[in-house]
Amino acid sequence: MSRHKVEIVGVNTSNIKVLSSSEMEELFKKLKNNDKFARDELINGNLKLVLSILKKFSSNKENKDDLFQIGCIGLIKAIDNFDLSYGVKFSTYCVPMILGEIRRYIRDNTELRISRSIKDLAYKSNIVKENLSITLGRIPTNKEIADYLKVTEYEVDECFKARKDPISIFEPIYNDGGDTIYLCDQIEDKKSEKVDINTRISLDIAIKELEEREQYIIEERFVIGKTQVELSEELGISQAQISRIEKKAIETMRKNIV
Repeated sequence: MSRHKVEIVGVNTSNIKVLSSSEMEELFKKLKNNDKFARDELINGNLKLVLSILKKFSSNKENKDDLFQIGCIGLIKAIDNFDLSYGVKFSTYCVPMILGEIRRYIRDNTELRISRSIKDLAYKSNIVKENLSITLGRIPTNKEIADYLKVTEYEVDECFKARKDPISIFEPIYNDGGDTIYLCDQIEDKKSEKVDINTRISLDIAIKELEEREQYIIEERFVIGKTQVELSEELGISQAQISRIEKKAIETMRKNIV
């Protein structure tokens, strides 16, 4: 059976050699005795380990060639610092170093710079969210996370938002089978002097006539800009339920707007 060929930075991955445990041990012994070829063999013999780790970042927007090269830097650092006396497999020692190198690269090359304090709060909030999910048997609200951490709900909201990737203003956010609504459609043109007061009044009245949960979902979706997934996690119901409530609310508003 022929092996599938994948090219990454000029490397044919189907031809990468995988070293056995005994070969690895022998090469590390040679490396300790300053064998200049042993290091190269160890690097080439562990490239598939780097490739396997890249699968964790399959949804990342970064160029895979770049991530592969960064992963190889982590591999080289691990080889240079590993010692057989550690009593662990090289892969056990190496994987965290490769992962750390890739994550640092992604963190430092994001389009937006996030402050350390916000990153730290986001990390703590994620841990609390996981723990409370187990304790409560549901996804906790941001207010519950904030109360646990003794910070404001606003701070928790902002730290979660800050960790998200930027999106285009032409990102589609809603489509009911007709015209698509894009993110830019939600951005008010403050320079425009044309304001349809009657439409705004009708819209305000229509929103206020909705049930409390419908009103909350419409405001969070189309004023605040939250996604259906975010609301489903916040309210502890499925995304499909959010979609049904949203659709019903929009239909009700259309009937009530005169």
